Amino acid sequence: MTDLQIYLTLAIFGGVILLIALDLIDMAVAALLGVSILLALGILGTEDLVEASKTAGGPLALLFGGMVVARVLAKTGLFERFGDRLLAATGGSGRRFLLLLVALVAPICAFLPNATTVILVAPIIIRVARALKVDFVGPLILTAIVSNSAGMLTLVGDPATFLVGSAIGMSFGQYLQQVSLGGLLAVLAIVPLLPRLMPQTWQTQATLQPSVPPLPVKHKAFVALALAALAVMVLLFLFGELLPTQIVPPAVAIIGASLALLVVYGMQVEPVDAVLRDVDWKTLVFLGAIFCLVQAFTKTGLLQGLSLQLHAWLGADLTRAALLLLAGIGLLSSLLANIPVVAASLIMTKGYLVAAEAVPELALAGGFTDWPAATLPVFIAMMFGATLGGNATLIGASANIVSVGICAAEGERVTFGRFLRYGVPITVVQLALGAAYVLVMFAWSG
Repeated sequence: MTDLQIYLTLAIFGGVILLIALDLIDMAVAALLGVSILLALGILGTEDLVEASKTAGGPLALLFGGMVVARVLAKTGLFERFGDRLLAATGGSGRRFLLLLVALVAPICAFLPNATTVILVAPIIIRVARALKVDFVGPLILTAIVSNSAGMLTLVGDPATFLVGSAIGMSFGQYLQQVSLGGLLAVLAIVPLLPRLMPQTWQTQATLQPSVPPLPVKHKAFVALALAALAVMVLLFLFGELLPTQIVPPAVAIIGASLALLVVYGMQVEPVDAVLRDVDWKTLVFLGAIFCLVQAFTKTGLLQGLSLQLHAWLGADLTRAALLLLAGIGLLSSLLANIPVVAASLIMTKGYLVAAEAVPELALAGGFTDWPAATLPVFIAMMFGATLGGNATLIGASANIVSVGICAAEGERVTFGRFLRYGVPITVVQLALGAAYVLVMFAWSG
């Protein structure tokens, strides 16, 4: 690749982000236009689209499966019942509502991908916010940020975290031992910021209307089977990789979606077509296009060059490398969807570790899992940067995009700047905590 092609790739990439940030064009259209220009210029080819699809397949499968299961569960009427219970638990207090929101979302994200969690709880959050007569946009954005943060509680909570963990062969149990505490700290860091970020909601004290008894469940068998499909998916997330066939999280998501659609078809509650129409295809298309844009960076050799540059700057100082990766990936994840940022950064990081002679050149090949203990904090720093950096902006994580899409569907359009007001302060605090966590890990490993 020539220097001109590298500069063109950077310019096109920057143009796409600028169009989205300034709200000049729909984000999915902007990303697709960027890919189209790269294709027309010959910077990307058919083989590059195939490579991008390989990288994107797992995270997109996680999102698609979660969207389908959430859509089927929405038809059960359980959200309305749970929303009524949550409203009663608030006692009309906005402060209690926000604290309960954090307590509700975080545990769900221990078992389900973050975007899936947003889809599941959004009807509940909107229902309670309207009953309290507060703007639901802030709580929905908070839902996305909490889900992203709690995505660090387990290996499957966030697609970006899953990408890093799977790339180094980290098991579900190993993740719980080494990373989950960091995820818990990231969630708890949000709570002290709530009074400043959402003062009106925090100070609200509404008089609740007398509760109306919920309507009886019409299709009890459908509800039971839909919950059974969800239970199977959660159990496979937890234990699927321990089975002889080693069912990985993306495959689990597809299995869960298939079971949920089978329930819909068998019980004839609604047409399967209706469920599939309601999948957020725009988000999936946008993320797929971003993966293609990042593939251009890989093809130009820019990432390989950065690996060598990183070694030239830092030598074999893994601690400084980890902190630089945490900050750099955190910044990039705030400007891009964090999933493809991680996919690209993994190539750069592995190249750096080989150059630093921390691992043999064999580590560049897929399937290498014999990573020394001293290198693990580097990859964990990547998880912090990608997962928490994505909290900063509207396009930083799939959960953010989903939450904004739900707001638009409910008649509230969220601008890039409006999301920043919530996302940036939380992200700065969380990344600082992440840096401290990584430093402690290095101290222990040393």
